Amino acid sequence: SIDGTGLRIGIVRARFNDAVTRALETACVAELTALGVQDKHVTRVDVPGALEVPLALKALADSEDYDALVALGCIIRGETYHFELVANESGAGVTRVGLDHQIPIANAILTVENEAQAWARASDKGRDAARVAVEMANLLEDL
Repeated sequence: SIDGTGLRIGIVRARFNDAVTRALETACVAELTALGVQDKHVTRVDVPGALEVPLALKALADSEDYDALVALGCIIRGETYHFELVANESGAGVTRVGLDHQIPIANAILTVENEAQAWARASDKGRDAARVAVEMANLLEDL
């Protein structure tokens, strides 16, 4: 089911690559609204970058106030190994929080080769994250 009526959703957005992550957030929130999630039930938290996203997600999960969480960020490959480190560690952290707290987390931290790829994916991935969060919250409630 993809009906967000009554759900409470937490969103953590990394500010690094701010314009792209704002576009992700805008698309995500618009889709949550379309799915019936009330704006007053959406909490938004900003963090500096993708590596900080899991800690903020953990704090939200610890509160037990949310039915699902969303991770938003954008990691663009550079010339060093740093891209792999940030992509791998942020992804592992997001997964760990979800499993440890048994809360669905839609991971929309983009990992792309260049800014053009980020822009090409921002709106779709933001909307996808909203749908995943709502669908998984409903599934876990049913289980």
